Amino acid sequence: MIAIVKYNAGNIKSVANALSRLGYYSVITDNPYEIEIAEKVIFPGVGEASSAMNYLRERGLDKILKSLRQPVLGICLGMQLMCRHSEEGDTKCLGIFNSNVQLFPAVDKIPHMGWNNFLSLKGDLYKGISKDDDVYYVHSYYPEICSCTTATCDYILPFSASMQYNNFYATQYHPEKSAGIGEKILKNFLES
Repeated sequence: MIAIVKYNAGNIKSVANALSRLGYYSVITDNPYEIEIAEKVIFPGVGEASSAMNYLRERGLDKILKSLRQPVLGICLGMQLMCRHSEEGDTKCLGIFNSNVQLFPAVDKIPHMGWNNFLSLKGDLYKGISKDDDVYYVHSYYPEICSCTTATCDYILPFSASMQYNNFYATQYHPEKSAGIGEKILKNFLES
């Protein structure tokens, strides 16, 4: 079973639909037991960092998520919450990745919305993927580049498009909205 973490964030159903298209069964849940016993965990989301972290803390999911040993994939807000700190709401996050989340400087349109390719990429998520492949973004805040960064993108400035630390993977872009390339990235995660 694949657990999709339900918390105070949107876009969760589109992840479940993408998994279904790939032939995988998933459960949307905030039940700690279901999350702990799942073969894989996906932590997606679109929303605001401080209210999302409050929801996780109130239910003890912050501690559960950090303790997981199976493969975990954070998407968009999920990735940002896996970092140390978010400038959005001055929020202390999970601290899985050694990176902070900053607001893009207002020198171009914010949010960064639409298709963009990679400056660099490495790691298990990118088998069969090229730097020139495009993925879909919608975000106003970005995770800084750090030792966990596995792919970078450039919008206003270079930022972490994805990260990996041990069994924790994360993407700032939305693989579930990135057509065939996104499905390939999801499949790479699910087969990891």
